[in-house]
Amino acid sequence: MGEDVRLRAVVTLAQGMAAARSPRDSWRAAALGACRALSGSFAALSMWERERGRLRVLVNVGELAEGEQEFPEGEGYPVHQFPEITEFLHERWAKGGEPDAWVETAEGPTTAAARAGYCHQRVAALRRRGRGCCVVAPIVLHGRAWGELYVARPIGAEVFDRFDADFATVLAAVVAAGIAQTERLEEARRLAFTDALTGLANRRAVDIRLDEAVERHRADGSVASLVVCDLNGLKRVNDTFGHAAGDRLLERFGSVLSLCGAMLPGALAARLGGDEFSIVAVGPSADEVVRVGEEICSRAAELDHGDGVACGIASTGDAIGEVDNARRLFRLADAAQYKAKALRAVKPVVAGRDGGLADPVVRLADSPPPAAGEGERRRIRGLEPGTDR
Repeated sequence: MGEDVRLRAVVTLAQGMAAARSPRDSWRAAALGACRALSGSFAALSMWERERGRLRVLVNVGELAEGEQEFPEGEGYPVHQFPEITEFLHERWAKGGEPDAWVETAEGPTTAAARAGYCHQRVAALRRRGRGCCVVAPIVLHGRAWGELYVARPIGAEVFDRFDADFATVLAAVVAAGIAQTERLEEARRLAFTDALTGLANRRAVDIRLDEAVERHRADGSVASLVVCDLNGLKRVNDTFGHAAGDRLLERFGSVLSLCGAMLPGALAARLGGDEFSIVAVGPSADEVVRVGEEICSRAAELDHGDGVACGIASTGDAIGEVDNARRLFRLADAAQYKAKALRAVKPVVAGRDGGLADPVVRLADSPPPAAGEGERRRIRGLEPGTDR
């Protein structure tokens, strides 16, 4: 393979990883790019899990052998079966060597390190899966051995040589750069959609998930539900015990919300801001969501220093009329929470369960907002009159 061809292969691999929209897409792009660049029939990307002492396969691409999956759930290999992971890949590199790639064949190892007894398991694996040779390239990330890139060719194909191994080392460096970029993007996404204090989702994440829930409801009738909670007594705690105590109360209620939200498959638990929290659920019935709301109220009442929580629920599984946008569901849940707070209710107030469309909560949510200065809390978290989300 000429230098121009290899350069294009490197560029293609880097572009594929840069275009990936998720870690899985990035892993797949890395393995496919390396497989094509090295004219392989199969490639895998694996990560070294030090805490578990194993090499975990993230993705397999190309011609898969029996039992291999593209994104395996539990494919991993104990380090003691592959001593080169720790000795050759890590120790040799840490002592001043280079994390160079090496070649193995089904006929036996081709490197001095392999002949020392490091690679017999890989040779057996090649034979078992009908492959003739492989090149293994360590991936180093943030100054540490991260994992490996593995590319194989079938029996009868040209065996990888030293030049292929050197090229695999270059490809592994490109993959490492791509993985680092993916990790940075994932961290940026996580921060963009996460509340820093509680670790729950934030308002931005709720907006997106609620829009998706309503769209799914409109598409196939799935029940979309929103729980809105206002933590009582936060100002008193801040004024009496200090803001550190208030933060601890918010964190502890965040844990309660996370625990209870986990009772609803796929639900999103979030802090909207200040003392306001929510859960978005799509799929579970309205009654299931109400039971979780009751559990939230019960557990919140037991928190030290707190005064419980005002909880409002709106669900398309109840008689609340047509819900064609997220804004209306938000207004219904907020109006229910407003009533719960006014009544100091110890259980959730549920929109539509006191007369359907005649329910005062539904009527409050659907009535035009009052003019500024009238005193009634009807402006729903920054949503201006007449606007949709």
